[in-house]
Amino acid sequence: MPLVLYGHPFSSYTQKVLIALYENGTPCEFRCLGPETPQHLAEWLLRWPLRKFPLLVDDGRNVAETSIIIEYLQLVHPGPVRLLPEDPVAALEVRFLDRFFDLHVMTPVQHAVGGALTGDAVKRREAHALAVEKLEWAYAWLEGQLAGRTWAAGAGFTLADCAAAPSLFYADWTHRMSEAYPVLRAYRARLLGRPSFARAVEEARPFRPLFPLGAPDRD
Repeated sequence: MPLVLYGHPFSSYTQKVLIALYENGTPCEFRCLGPETPQHLAEWLLRWPLRKFPLLVDDGRNVAETSIIIEYLQLVHPGPVRLLPEDPVAALEVRFLDRFFDLHVMTPVQHAVGGALTGDAVKRREAHALAVEKLEWAYAWLEGQLAGRTWAAGAGFTLADCAAAPSLFYADWTHRMSEAYPVLRAYRARLLGRPSFARAVEEARPFRPLFPLGAPDRD
């Protein structure tokens, strides 16, 4: 029975898992969650009533949370690209960076998006201002952290880059990275050029009008 992934192409966390699948060419049936596929919604909610996606299903086993899904794939469905180093200390750094991109880049973006979705102009401004402040902190730290590196944790593409790609993609839409961050901007460009993420971006392109802060005419 093939792997099944429930999610949405425009979702940053769905993209994070799709990147891992595409990196290793892992066969997987994608079941898009939306009003046009009520049968997928019903199946997903039955399997994971916490209403969070993506959700991976492997022969009846439900695997939730993106970082866990990617580690599970490496353990049970390994491919040529090892997304978590074998060395435990190196793996710890990858896990830390994975959490950094999820918590300190994507979370502020989601806060700004949530404010915009309220339809309240004041809440929109306040949420965006807080996101800008926190993203600036993250951008400044990453500018130094990524110096001299090709990918987040060094020379190899890892779980951390799976997290970084969609996070930085939407972060730059939310608060543009200034020219004060040339290392970070170059890293984001490399991520966009990676075939696995480029594929995810193209698959999500039709949904850009859904971005409540306004999707820029780039990328």
